[in-house]
Amino acid sequence: MEKLQFKIEINASAQKVYEMMLGLKDKSTYEYWTSAFNPTSTFEGTWDKGGKIYFTGVDENGKKGGMVSEIREHQPAKFISIRHYGFLDGDNEITSGEQVEKWAGGHENYSYQENSGITTVIVEIDTIDEYVNYFKSTYPTALDKLKEISER
Repeated sequence: MEKLQFKIEINASAQKVYEMMLGLKDKSTYEYWTSAFNPTSTFEGTWDKGGKIYFTGVDENGKKGGMVSEIREHQPAKFISIRHYGFLDGDNEITSGEQVEKWAGGHENYSYQENSGITTVIVEIDTIDEYVNYFKSTYPTALDKLKEISER
């Protein structure tokens, strides 16, 4: 598993960027920036520490899929740690097997550091080899979309 890091500076408070990124006041802000990964990206569940959350989307055949995850840490407007531990195949949770084992122990972390009204967002993700190039090309686009809506 490889750890990737992405950073972006956003001319907005950490609180605002955090709320937009997680869709806390309006889920559509989360869906907007994550549409870079899948046009139908959304989430189901809670961002509370210990909470279960699904990161979902619909594929080209209309089938729902995504990640089964847990919020490991949540410090509002400072740090979020997400542990992915399974997949959704339609409405079925897959939490064991070869595909799940590849991602075992993988995290996605968001850090927010504000200085003089500018927030640096740092995203660290653990990924398997076959997704490294995908994330390297897609995550910067997603963060640009987050910047766009946060600076409005």
